[in-house]
Amino acid sequence: MPTAPARILIINPGSTTTKVAVFADGREELSREIPVRREDLAAARTTLDQLPFRLRLVEAELAAAGLAISDLAAVVGRGAPLAPVPAGTYRINPAMLADARGDRYIDHVSRLGCLIAEALARPHGLPAFIADPVSVDEYDPISRVSGLPGMPRRSLTHALNIKAAARRFAAESGRPYEELNLVVAHLGGGISVAVHHRGRMIDSVDANGEGPMSPERSGALRVDDLVDLCFSGQHDRAGLKRLLTRGSGLAGHLGTADAIEIEKRIAAGDEKARVAYEAMAYMVAKHIAGLAAAVSGRVDAVILTGGLARSGMLVEQISARVGFLGRVAVYPGENEMLSLCLAAMRVLSGAEKPRVYPGGEEDEA
Repeated sequence: MPTAPARILIINPGSTTTKVAVFADGREELSREIPVRREDLAAARTTLDQLPFRLRLVEAELAAAGLAISDLAAVVGRGAPLAPVPAGTYRINPAMLADARGDRYIDHVSRLGCLIAEALARPHGLPAFIADPVSVDEYDPISRVSGLPGMPRRSLTHALNIKAAARRFAAESGRPYEELNLVVAHLGGGISVAVHHRGRMIDSVDANGEGPMSPERSGALRVDDLVDLCFSGQHDRAGLKRLLTRGSGLAGHLGTADAIEIEKRIAAGDEKARVAYEAMAYMVAKHIAGLAAAVSGRVDAVILTGGLARSGMLVEQISARVGFLGRVAVYPGENEMLSLCLAAMRVLSGAEKPRVYPGGEEDEA
């Protein structure tokens, strides 16, 4: 008799929704985007306060779909900005859960991914994982050095999609990922760019740090001007962080982060919109070219991915400036749900050994 397909549940918390998907042997069977009510968010004093009602919403959605959690092979949550770790698939362990509940790392709703996954899996004895979290860190030692002792550079990227795009290119090229030099740019509300050398992301930039501006984020700024702004009295700490991460970039210049709206303005002759949009493409291209120095310019491909890789205008502007490096491959979309599923499948099939999150034990279930 044929065996039943291995079903894997994926949990991806976002700012106003929780995405849920079920894959059977890598084929999507269920996809839901569960909205979170504004009043629930308003009543939640902290991100962790959202855990109970988000968990209830997921359980209700699965029950309505007639899905028994006990029939699953595994549950996978989106990886949050937790401890710096090498890329891979991590079994959720007590150390990870403690970090997700603590205040040591960046407070982001994705920290609920491992907490929801573990809460669903534990009563049924199912394995629960995260994969390629935001805090994947595979830097070379020289990549970690900044100009200020005591403030090392940090790796915080869209690692899940960046790694998935790199693996996809390798598979389509018929070459092992571990033999390639790639520069991958994730283009979305946030933008991050990473250079890969023989299977490791050895350097990167992002729009919250030293990278290009994005639709909502400032990217790199002059240090002296930023210091002056910090001490200008115009903003408190929280307000300044909101400005830099939600009200800057295209949103700051044009009053909107909607690329479709901006391209309509450009088509109508809006010169300010044209300059801002092209400037973002220019910044992305500069960082792609700069990171190519990490592999002495020997780049097998530049890969553009993320939601904004659907923009023909943006892709064309970036490609025109980086084409001298070699082939430019385009993989539009974030592909987070499938990427998390494939990560779990690699572990369940034995193709990849699950990694141990720092502070955990090899035999933790």
